[in-house]
Amino acid sequence: MAEKLKHKFIKRLEKDKEFRYTVERYLDLSEVLRRMDRMEERILAHEEWMSKIEERMLKLEENQRRSLKDFEKRLEKQWKYVYSGFKGLKEMLGVNFEAMARAFIDVLLDEMGYPEASVSVKHFAVDGEVVEVDAFCEDPLVVGEITNYIKSRDEAESEVEKLRSRISLVERRYGRRVMLAVLVVATASEEVSSHLREVAGRNGILVVLGREIREKLEA
Repeated sequence: MAEKLKHKFIKRLEKDKEFRYTVERYLDLSEVLRRMDRMEERILAHEEWMSKIEERMLKLEENQRRSLKDFEKRLEKQWKYVYSGFKGLKEMLGVNFEAMARAFIDVLLDEMGYPEASVSVKHFAVDGEVVEVDAFCEDPLVVGEITNYIKSRDEAESEVEKLRSRISLVERRYGRRVMLAVLVVATASEEVSSHLREVAGRNGILVVLGREIREKLEA
């Protein structure tokens, strides 16, 4: 039966041109459809592969964000420790220098004939605010300002003006003139130091630099 059908099919193909074209078109279409099926399979496989790649990229990006956040937190924490350490060191050095500066003024007063004079920090209440005088002695009347660093001519003039206001405050409170006004500076460049001495000298203020204190102590 199968052989007869096959024989008839072949004869039909030989005799019926239209049928033959129809079969050829069908075969061509079938091949196209098979190719399209294979292409679709490849596309689906590619999409699955791309989906896995995208998932991995998203995981990587998330891990990178977490790592960056962790790094930023660690960096912020370390910076706080470093800043705290520098701040503590700065405060410690500042306090030590202020104490040394006040001791130096004590020596100046001793050399000026006031061996019993003692210089210390003094606070005054002015209009509801507290004004601090870095170096103060009541007898003889002494007012001093102590600063770690002056970096410019403008800052030099500002420090002199600040000390002048302290002098004016003390003279009003005690009703007599300040005998000695001192501006002690730990560090300043040669240019700034020169300008500072000029401005301070015009206002009757003695300028003492940190290196001068060291030289005095080492002498």
